[in-house]
Amino acid sequence: MFPTTIQPMTTEREMDEKGYVHWKSWQETYADLMPREYLATLTLDKCVKMAHKWHQNTLLLKVDGKVAGFCCFGKSRDTQDAGEVLALYLLREYHGQKLGYTLLKKTVEEYLDAETIYLWVLAGNERAINFYKKFGFDFTGAEKNTAFGTELQMCFIYKGF
Repeated sequence: MFPTTIQPMTTEREMDEKGYVHWKSWQETYADLMPREYLATLTLDKCVKMAHKWHQNTLLLKVDGKVAGFCCFGKSRDTQDAGEVLALYLLREYHGQKLGYTLLKKTVEEYLDAETIYLWVLAGNERAINFYKKFGFDFTGAEKNTAFGTELQMCFIYKGF
């Protein structure tokens, strides 16, 4: 197993590395789920700029000192008195090693002070849906449309404690 740490994002370098993980994981994960035209607009530079602009409420998973994944969290955008996992990404090479589970567990237990936690996942992203189900989230089947170059369905998932 790799030496891993989970910590809040604080430095410029960490923001740069988080931007890379964001960009790379979208290219790896969404190639068959989103329009290629949209993915082409999500450049590495754009992801790095986003990481610097919105650096709060982000936990980094580091493997051998390098960012391999991240989780962004906060108050629910849709409901009062709930938390929300806004993003959880892990480079493909680290899938299947319980690292995403460990990152999400720390986020939920130590950083989201809410009895209910929500998240949205792209419809058709069965790997993510199954991951969240194994973690204990309930897949409600509720959907909303989000524009990513075209209307795509997002599925609603929640976890009550």
